Amino acid sequence: MASHLAIIVSTSAGGNEKEGLERRLGEFFGSRNLDTHIVVANSGDEVAGLARRALAENADPIVAGGGDGTINAVASVLAETGRTLGVLPLGTLNHFAKDIGIPLDLEQAAQVLIDGTVSQIDVGEVNGRIFVNNSSLGLYPSIVHNREDLQERLEYGKWPAFVWASVAVLRRYSFLKARLRVDDQELVRHTPFIFVGNNSYQIEGFNIGARTKLDSGWLWLYTTREIGRLGLLRFGLRAFLGSLRKDKDFDMLRTREIIIDTKHSQLRVATDGEVAIMQTPLHYRIRPGALRVMVPNKGMDLVGGPVAR
Repeated sequence: MASHLAIIVSTSAGGNEKEGLERRLGEFFGSRNLDTHIVVANSGDEVAGLARRALAENADPIVAGGGDGTINAVASVLAETGRTLGVLPLGTLNHFAKDIGIPLDLEQAAQVLIDGTVSQIDVGEVNGRIFVNNSSLGLYPSIVHNREDLQERLEYGKWPAFVWASVAVLRRYSFLKARLRVDDQELVRHTPFIFVGNNSYQIEGFNIGARTKLDSGWLWLYTTREIGRLGLLRFGLRAFLGSLRKDKDFDMLRTREIIIDTKHSQLRVATDGEVAIMQTPLHYRIRPGALRVMVPNKGMDLVGGPVAR
């Protein structure tokens, strides 16, 4: 491991908590005589700029301390640079950290930065924007947009805002009419959602939403035909019971490139939980092995384990 380790911390915690976190990390790495530069981002917008600065200062690894949005911002800077991403899971859901086997305990996650190994994983891209987890259109970006509006205007907490936003979006329940070009196929779908995963997602059973592999070199497309609210509920039930793959209205395709066009010149697109307005058509592609990331060694005494190889 290089002697200069940069850690970019971005959390929703208050000032005292952030200072306490910075102090804990400083003491942890200082006790191991490691040259560590820790910076705290005051907003999500600062993260990419701090990652670029760390890159220019030859730091390696460069660590994202936060949730999936923070990891995305740092990964977007590091993809195909040869520098390594480290992860300290400080978010709410921590999907990416769980998928690569990073323990949620702070000190155990920090230990991976010392004793872990480097793995080469894929990233997805849509119109030049990187995602390490997934990208989606339709219901989810609308819910996130409404949630952020409620948080800003009415100062709702994140989860109450998410619930109210979900109710509002599902009440309208609009459909997206899209033309998808997937390899040699062309699909026309009138659908409530389109989901594109960086590698395959588990879509059935108790571990829905997890991935066991991040280096297959494939995107996975998940979408449905026009269904009502009850049909969406049926989807959820069949996923839980392990029979979703048999549903005739459900599409699941493996590909390396997707073109999505609609009658709209712009669409809200979610990438790793962050929503942006993008011009259509949307061009998705996989970038195999584009990102180096620190993962636990198989022999490390940690909860969980690295992505299957």
